[in-house]
Amino acid sequence: MAYTSQSLRGAAVLGSAVAVLGLMSACGNDTGGGAPQKVPGNASPASDGPTGATHTSGGSAPASPSAASPAGTPSSRQPTATTGTGDSAVDAGRSTRCHTSELSATVGRNNPGAGQENFPVVLTNKSARTCTLHGYPGAAFVNASGTQLGPDPKRSSGKAATVTLKPGQSAWAGLSFSNPEISEAKTATPAALLVTPPDERDQLKVKWTAGAVPVSGNSSSVFLTVIAPGTGA
Repeated sequence: MAYTSQSLRGAAVLGSAVAVLGLMSACGNDTGGGAPQKVPGNASPASDGPTGATHTSGGSAPASPSAASPAGTPSSRQPTATTGTGDSAVDAGRSTRCHTSELSATVGRNNPGAGQENFPVVLTNKSARTCTLHGYPGAAFVNASGTQLGPDPKRSSGKAATVTLKPGQSAWAGLSFSNPEISEAKTATPAALLVTPPDERDQLKVKWTAGAVPVSGNSSSVFLTVIAPGTGA
């Protein structure tokens, strides 16, 4: 079959038209209302990020502002628990405290007044080191066999202070009681006064030469004051 040039041109035009229609159809499929493709992973709002921002479960969420560390402070740094300065002070006090073996004890001269008998109980540092005393000493009157006479002395009110004793220095506490002749308390005559330095267990024995002391009955209490520097003279 023979084709004329006009027939060939018509066929070419028809082929071009078909190609254009095919291209338009393909573009319509890309922008049409077909189902959207799914992206792997679950997306969720980032509540601690900028407004409108999102992140996926596979990503790293921004740090929450409320959990941010102060400037210059590593977030991993935590407060360190310590035993406290109170414990340290107690330990330091124990290491410098005067021990019974480092002290000698004496009872000073009576300084009576207003119906009271007042004696200074003196502790002297006989060691070669500086040590400290703090608070109240202990005391007890005893007879020749070592039996205590009367109850333990009571503590007079007072603010305790640490007294530092260099070798040879002394501190004292006041021991007082009502004159038995005035109070008419029952009395006994001690052979010695046992003195216990503050925070110690061992005692120092001092010969008692001041006569009878009250041990029971009216106004028979004996009182001790806190340790103070000096000899009380």
